[in-house]
Amino acid sequence: MIGLITQQIQQLRGRTPLGWLQLSHEKGRFLVALAGIAFADVLMFMQLGFQSALFNSNTRLHTAMQADIFLVSPQGRNLAYLTTFPRRRLFQAMDIPGVKSAEGMYLGFLDWKNPETLKKSGVLVIGINPNKPTFDLPDVNRQLNVLKLPDTVLFDRGSQGDYAKIIAQIEQGKSVTTEIERRTLNVSGLFKVGASFIADGSLITSDQNFLRLFPRQQANSVNLGLIQLQPGSDPQKVSNILKSYLGSSQDVKVFTKEEFVQFEKDYWQKSTPIGFIFSLGAAMGFTVGVIIVYQVLSTDVNAHMKEYATFKAMGYRNAYLLGVVFEEAIIMAVLGFLPGISVSLGLYALTRNATNLPVLMTIARAIQVQMLTIIMCMISGAIATRKVQSADPADMF
Repeated sequence: MIGLITQQIQQLRGRTPLGWLQLSHEKGRFLVALAGIAFADVLMFMQLGFQSALFNSNTRLHTAMQADIFLVSPQGRNLAYLTTFPRRRLFQAMDIPGVKSAEGMYLGFLDWKNPETLKKSGVLVIGINPNKPTFDLPDVNRQLNVLKLPDTVLFDRGSQGDYAKIIAQIEQGKSVTTEIERRTLNVSGLFKVGASFIADGSLITSDQNFLRLFPRQQANSVNLGLIQLQPGSDPQKVSNILKSYLGSSQDVKVFTKEEFVQFEKDYWQKSTPIGFIFSLGAAMGFTVGVIIVYQVLSTDVNAHMKEYATFKAMGYRNAYLLGVVFEEAIIMAVLGFLPGISVSLGLYALTRNATNLPVLMTIARAIQVQMLTIIMCMISGAIATRKVQSADPADMF
């Protein structure tokens, strides 16, 4: 086996790089091809980046919650649109072995005035029990006592908008006031989660302050139940017991943390147009790349048709000719990917700074787009060589 591999490597070393010679001979056409591939890569990178930001921005709160199991209403669509269920389900959950605590959370949308610009924007308001840590966010947990004060909120420093002066004032220990629903609120602290596709930012306050802001919200009904388990308890096992125990009520659904995050992702992927649009955009980028590379390779094949016919007359098989075109395709895929990822990194940074959304380059996505680029070029090469494979050398002269 080792001898066979060594022999193949020696054959590759001794093989004339016809693909590279043909591409480099027409430098102008080669550069145009690389630009086209880079453009297709940028399209795929941006669409996949936006899709990832869609999922990540809308699940950052989920992952930051200190809970192993979640209770939601069956009518809930996602975190921002959770209908209520009776608080007594939380007390019932405490009867299950392995459950350590069960807390309720309120969630709602309101328009608030930017204290600096006085412009209104939508924010997600989160009401929590200030006597117990709810989030795995140190900035929130050390300011729980502040939330016990009437009409006091914590502001997300990662919110989308012009809040630089406000954040600076709060960091200096100054309280900033603003207006929500004709109530004057004190913004007395900061935390960071970041903007999302559903809200420009978020506010965290106590459950009592939340009920003052949302007078129609009943105190005996909550939007979300957060259940913490005893150390060593199996979340999936306890979740199954809760489903069986609370199943007859038909007013709650039980999720583990992983299932709750997937519940949010499924909503954006399957129930909203934006998830489909980003997937379609990535597919369109792939299709554009196939067309561009096919046009380049097809032109190259037609320009060297007689040379290919000569190879066939000399006894070279179609597999050899296909290998030459594939060589060109792989070279273009690798060299076109480099400017594509470079431009995408710049656009990612630009988008991230402008929107505060988590548009980040990952190794997995870079590998994914590189593989798609190679497949894209290989498909184009296979289509471009059909004419060569069916050609009769006698008809070429």
